[in-house]
Amino acid sequence: MIGDAQEPKSHPTRKLWLYSAPILLILVVYVAWIMLTRWQENKQLEDRAAEQARAKEKLAAQQTVESLGGDRFDILSFYVSPGAIHRGDSAQLCYGVSNAKTVALDPPVAEMWPSATRCFDINPTKTTSYTLTATDAQGNKKTVSVELKVQ
Repeated sequence: MIGDAQEPKSHPTRKLWLYSAPILLILVVYVAWIMLTRWQENKQLEDRAAEQARAKEKLAAQQTVESLGGDRFDILSFYVSPGAIHRGDSAQLCYGVSNAKTVALDPPVAEMWPSATRCFDINPTKTTSYTLTATDAQGNKKTVSVELKVQ
C-alpha cells in the first residue's frame, strides 16, 4: 500500500481536449485560409473592375476631347436651323470651334466668342449668307459659310 502508487485518474474532458485540440486548431487554420483566399480573389476582382472603369472613363474623356477638336485648331460646326424660314420668322445659327482665340461672324448679328457649342436666334428679312471666321493664337484663320433662305 505504501509501495502501491496509484495513477491519478484522468478526467474524461481532459482526454477530450487532448485529442480534439489539434483537430480544432487544424479546422480554425483551414477556415482562416479559406477566408483569406476568398478575400484575395474578391480584391483582385475589385481591382480589375476598377481598372476597367478607369480605362472606360479615360476612353470616354479622349473621345470627348477629340469630338471637341482635341488639340487642333478647327471649326467643329456651323449651321442654321431650320435651313429656310418665312419672312418674320426666326432661326438658330449655331457654331462650335476648338482652340480658337477669336471668332467673327459676317454679317455681324450677335456678340461672338470661342465656344465648343453655341447657338443664338437670328431674324433676317431676306436670304442671307453667314460667314464664320475663327482665328487661333498663332494668327491662323479658318472660314466657313452657311446660307439661310427667307421665303
